[in-house]
Amino acid sequence: MAEPIPEAAFELPPEPERDASPLFRVVSFAGAGAEWCFGAVVLLLGLAVLAAVPLGQFLVLGYLLEASGRVARSGRIRDGFIGVRRAALFGGAAFAGGVMWLPLYLMSLQAEAARIIDPHGAIARRWEIVLGAFAVVFVLHAAGALFWGGRVRHFLNPINVPWLAYRLFQGGMYQEARDRVWELTVGLRLPYYFWLGLRGFVGAFLWLACPLFLLGLGHKFWGVGLLGAALLSVVVLYVPFLQTRFARARRFAALFEVRKVRAVYRRAPLAFAFALWVHLLFAMPLYVLKIELVPRELFFVEGLFFLLFIFPARLVSGWAYARGARRRGPRFWLSRWAGRFAAVPVVLAYVFAVWVSQHIGWAGVSSLYEQHAFLLPVPFVTWR
Repeated sequence: MAEPIPEAAFELPPEPERDASPLFRVVSFAGAGAEWCFGAVVLLLGLAVLAAVPLGQFLVLGYLLEASGRVARSGRIRDGFIGVRRAALFGGAAFAGGVMWLPLYLMSLQAEAARIIDPHGAIARRWEIVLGAFAVVFVLHAAGALFWGGRVRHFLNPINVPWLAYRLFQGGMYQEARDRVWELTVGLRLPYYFWLGLRGFVGAFLWLACPLFLLGLGHKFWGVGLLGAALLSVVVLYVPFLQTRFARARRFAALFEVRKVRAVYRRAPLAFAFALWVHLLFAMPLYVLKIELVPRELFFVEGLFFLLFIFPARLVSGWAYARGARRRGPRFWLSRWAGRFAAVPVVLAYVFAVWVSQHIGWAGVSSLYEQHAFLLPVPFVTWR
C-alpha cells in the first residue's frame, strides 16, 4: 500500500526574499540619517538645559565621561553619542505636540479678546465652550499618540481618540502605561550618570585644587604663583586621560593611576598629543564668557555653547586612549618625544589663559576653580 503524500507537498514553495530596491535603501538611509541628526541636536539641547541646573551639571559631566569611556573601550567615535535615537523620539513628540498646541493658543487669544470686550456676552461663552472642547480633544489625542509610541506619525493618526477609548474599555491600560514610564525612567540611568559625574568631579578637583590655590596666590606672592603654574602645567597633561581611564574602568582609583596612563601614552603618543590639543584649545575660548556675568535668562545658551566645545574634546580623548590601549608595544622613541614637545605650547597657552581669567573674569580669583574642561561643563554661575 502506497504511503500517503504529506500535505506539505501540495504547498507552494516560499518565494525567495527580494532585496529592497536601491531607491528604498537610499530613502531609508536618508531618513535614518535625518533622525540621527535631529536626535543629536535634541540631545545637546537637553544637556544644555541640565547644565543650567546645579545638580543637573553632575548628570551632564557623567554623560560626557561615559561617552569618553565608551569610545575608549571600543575606539569608535559614534559610540560616544549615547541615547541619540531616544532623544530623537522625545524631540519629535515635543515638536509634534507643540505644533498641535498652536491652534489652541490662537483660539485662547480670541477667547480672551471676546472676554475683554463683553465678559458676559454670548460670544465669549461660545468661545470658552469651543476652546474647552478642543483642549479635551487635544489632550486625548496626544495621550493616544504617546501610548501608540510617541513618534511624529502617531500624532498624525486621526483615530487616536477612538482607539484610546477602545483601549480604556479593554482594561489594563493603566498598568501598561505605568510599566512603560517606569522602564523609560530606569533606561535613562540618571543615578548612574550622577554618581559617575560626582566621582569624576571629585577626582579631577583633587588634582587641580593645589595648583589652582597656589596660582591664585600669585597676585600676592609671584613665586608661589609661578610654582602653581608649573604644577598646573604638569597636571593638565594627565587629568583628561585619567578621567577617560576612570570612565573606561569605572573605578575611582583609576583617576590616580598615572603610570598606567603613561604606559598607554607610549603606545599612541601622537594621538594623545592631538587629543590634548583639542581638549585644551576648545576650552580656552570659553573663558571669554567669564569676562562679564551672564544674565540668568541666558544660562541655557551658555551651557549649549560650552557643550559644543567640550563634547567633541571628550570624544577625541576617548579615541586617543583606545588607540594606545589596543597596541601592545610602545612606539618609536622619536614619536614619543615628538608627542611630548607638541604638548608644550598648548599646555603653556592654557595655563596662561587660566591665569588671565582671574584678572578679566567677573568672579575674580574664584574663577580659577571653574575648570569647565575637567570639572563641570559650565561655570558655577547658577550657584551664586
